[in-house]
Amino acid sequence: MATGTNIKTYFEGRWHDADISVMKAADHGAWLGTTVFDGARFVNGKAPDLERHLARVNRSAEALMITPNVATSDMLDIVREGLKSYGPGDAVYIRPMYWALEGDEMGIVPRPGATGFAISLELIPMAPPEAATTLTTTRFRRPVMEDNVVNAKAGCLYPNNARMLAEARRKGFGNALVADAMGNVAETASANVFMVKDGEVFTPIPNGTFLAGITRARHMSNLALDGTKVHETVLSFDDFKNADEVFLSGNMSKVTPVTAFDERQYQIGPVTRRVREMYWDWAASQPL
Repeated sequence: MATGTNIKTYFEGRWHDADISVMKAADHGAWLGTTVFDGARFVNGKAPDLERHLARVNRSAEALMITPNVATSDMLDIVREGLKSYGPGDAVYIRPMYWALEGDEMGIVPRPGATGFAISLELIPMAPPEAATTLTTTRFRRPVMEDNVVNAKAGCLYPNNARMLAEARRKGFGNALVADAMGNVAETASANVFMVKDGEVFTPIPNGTFLAGITRARHMSNLALDGTKVHETVLSFDDFKNADEVFLSGNMSKVTPVTAFDERQYQIGPVTRRVREMYWDWAASQPL
């Protein structure tokens, strides 16, 4: 089931006006989970940080021992061609994907050079500016490099995210604030997280258990240029309960305010609003 509408698929050298089938039952990615993807956005005629997202999908492929077979520059040209079929007012989700086609003699290790590639474009509206979420804790944690491919945006990581979200929703919340192996806050089940205290911004320090996102980095850069101190540091759940504001950062919605963490309530504060304003001001200045 597709998430969006008006889907276009790039596969085997050309664009198709449909959500077509691209993977076979015996493909390594279908039965052993060697799939990676990335996500970028086309909004108001712009695709902010598109090249960085496309470069990251190649790095993700390498982390899963999948041979990336499309250069970032070529991928950029392909995406730009596909976006011509949408209007400047359309909000499009851009998803490049790789998967392994074959394994070694045991079938487990991906065979070098045996790679599937596709790009999916689909209309997915941006969330309204005041759309917010709530957080709770979850018993599930982020993995570490020794037991999973946390240095990639890999499909095999998402069942863990899904059970975090399912648990949070059963408890009546929108998302989960997730711990790393040491019990410190890492991110949420679906996005990086920031908190604000006394006008300064704090975010978990990247420690190899989660992807420090491209949009996260953009917010940090914008805040620094605006004169706001940003601290990457070890944060506890109590730190978040004592915060003045909390917001999420991800490609899909860019900025999502948080209005509650368990019993703790928050207002959508001035720093959260300023982060959103700066992001879209920056995005408007960028080329496609």
